[in-house]
Amino acid sequence: MSLFDLTPPEEAAGRGRPLAERMRPERLEDFVGQEHILGPGKPLRAQIERDELSSLILWGPPGVGKTTLARLVARQTRSDFVPFSAVLSGIKEIKTVMVEAERNRRLGRRTVLFIDEIHRFNKAQQDAFLPYVERGDIVLIGATTENPSFEVISALLSRAKVHALRPLTPAEIVTLLRRGLDDLNLRAGDGLLEQIAVYANGDARAAYNVLELAAAASPAGGEISAQTVEDSIQRKLLLYDKSGEEHFNLISALHKSVRSSDVDAALYWLARMLEAGEDRLYLARRLVRMAVEDIGLADPRALEQAIAAMQAVHFLGIPEGDQALAQAAIYLSIAPKSDAAYQALNQTLDVVRNSTAEPVPMQLRNAPTRPMKQWGYGEGYQHAHQFEDAVTGMQCLPDSLAGRQFYHPTTRGVEQRISERLEEIRKRRGSGPASSS
Repeated sequence: MSLFDLTPPEEAAGRGRPLAERMRPERLEDFVGQEHILGPGKPLRAQIERDELSSLILWGPPGVGKTTLARLVARQTRSDFVPFSAVLSGIKEIKTVMVEAERNRRLGRRTVLFIDEIHRFNKAQQDAFLPYVERGDIVLIGATTENPSFEVISALLSRAKVHALRPLTPAEIVTLLRRGLDDLNLRAGDGLLEQIAVYANGDARAAYNVLELAAAASPAGGEISAQTVEDSIQRKLLLYDKSGEEHFNLISALHKSVRSSDVDAALYWLARMLEAGEDRLYLARRLVRMAVEDIGLADPRALEQAIAAMQAVHFLGIPEGDQALAQAAIYLSIAPKSDAAYQALNQTLDVVRNSTAEPVPMQLRNAPTRPMKQWGYGEGYQHAHQFEDAVTGMQCLPDSLAGRQFYHPTTRGVEQRISERLEEIRKRRGSGPASSS
């Protein structure tokens, strides 16, 4: 019996294996995630489909499908699959496996040697694979959670293509959990599956483990309860439905707490949404909206802070990016408030929608040709930089709207200075009494 015969076929594994192991897909089409390397037309997908396999290093966090992908590659290319643990094996075991692989090559059989935790091999052990990779005795697929640039020798890296695998998204994990429910003959609400997916933090194995623990405490053929899942992960599950009423209740509470300058309430509602697994970029977008709608020019830096928080969330992810959201919520809460700019646009839009679209005054039109100049285009234009303080008396609104004022700044924060400056400008421009829409 050869070393290859010692590896039992996947089909004979039976239901005694953990759920995560049972749910490994048998077809590449059923693999979930990693579309950036396995999507239609992507290089690795094309390489597998053309049966032009070469050595690979799969680099990514736990539970994203490194082992599963290696098995599927071997199955798709009709190669012998030999799992090899860097934790349990040494030079002696390497040489034994290589002798078998060389024999198979001479018989026209290809061997995919999968090395889990390849970064745990020292330099001498990694060197031992080189001649067999170069001769084509094996196709080496290494899996690592560590940066290959630092943990895999350069000679091996030069002979293998590194593919970076990404954490699975909550939606992708929910897809896998639904498959697990079918295998377990159980039911669970979508909201509960989303909670498990958020808890798993991109790790499909962790999600399957929670589901399996919850299933063990659930009646056969029944429905998994929120309490059962909570007991399985030993963490309180908050009532939350991203598309339901509670979602809108909580974001409304956050927005109105910020608007009311109640920093403690804002932090509480933000924490509730973070703990319930709300999409961080959704929260960032809402904070940007608060900066524009409720603070505006009373503190122009509020928008800068909100945009910076959004970029930090995108760059850092969970959980580090959550601190950026909290920082932005605090800043927006204590900032001076004004919706003057927000109301100014709304009032202006109301006028635009409910009045005739007036032609642009001649003095504001460009006159790039001689005939246009003869027709009066640009006549009466006053170049602001030729006037004191760059303020002219030229009318820029259509005649029917002359003197209309849409923006009325408050006396809060920076808008106090804006208000004073605007009053000075309007006096110098010769505006009459304020006229608002």
